[in-house]
Amino acid sequence: MKLTQDTTRHDDITYQSVAKAFELKLVEHQEALTRMKKLSKPHPSQPNFSYDVPSPALEAKKRMIRLPMDTSRDDEGQVLFVDESLWVPVSVVNGNIHILPGVPRLFEKLLEGLKPGLVPRLTDPEGKGVYRILISTPMAESAVASYLTELAGEVESKGVKVGSYPRWGRKRNSVTLVGRDEEYLLSLVGEVEKNVQGKRVEREDEMDQSDDPDE
Repeated sequence: MKLTQDTTRHDDITYQSVAKAFELKLVEHQEALTRMKKLSKPHPSQPNFSYDVPSPALEAKKRMIRLPMDTSRDDEGQVLFVDESLWVPVSVVNGNIHILPGVPRLFEKLLEGLKPGLVPRLTDPEGKGVYRILISTPMAESAVASYLTELAGEVESKGVKVGSYPRWGRKRNSVTLVGRDEEYLLSLVGEVEKNVQGKRVEREDEMDQSDDPDE
């Protein structure tokens, strides 16, 4: 899971919220502070700023390196520095939640740095083995829920996920079948089309134009 945060904002509570959710402490990370002092550039609006003198500006900076930490474990794996040109850490909670900065330039750079460690953990890194079938239906999500729940139970052992998504303001909703066995997915299409009174489409809006405006 990926979360983004912008602790330079006074109202950003990402670190605090994650810490609360996982019952962790917020810990001022000393290596992050050292890197901040070394790599961050002074802002023109703060010519007299000092890391040695308490101030609102210093407090704001330190908020950016108070990270949710499991203090019963070593820091390794909980705080990652994936780009030597940046002081910004990637906070990792529970081994699978990565908190990245919301600033696009920093987000992209840190994400690239994380790739070598994340890609080997994926069962299908390129996403080439996953197929998705989309079926458009005029029926309400509540009307097809019972059938789709039953279908999901039947196909789960085949690795197929069944989803339904309302499209607000439209007459047609969407049903999806996702899995790795394309032949098996295709074998389900006729049955699903019949039970949801729908039709397979390539795009969600494909059948919008065919709706009868007087319906």
